[in-house]
Amino acid sequence: MADKDAPSHEIIPEHRVLSKDDAEKVLADFRVSRIQIPKIHAKDAALAGKGAKAGQIVGITRLDGSQYYRLVIE
Repeated sequence: MADKDAPSHEIIPEHRVLSKDDAEKVLADFRVSRIQIPKIHAKDAALAGKGAKAGQIVGITRLDGSQYYRLVIE
């Protein structure tokens, strides 16, 4: 279900806040620490209405199905 506050456009990929367990699994699978993954600002328009807070990890699913991850920062 799309969030009413998040922008909706065909070129904006799906963004979702990962649970703590899912975030830890991603870090372990890629063998990286939180500071090693790319960042995204908590005020980024793609995160509007998702309740993303600094320190959380966001999963991004692009149109081709590829998965990317970002650390939310202030």
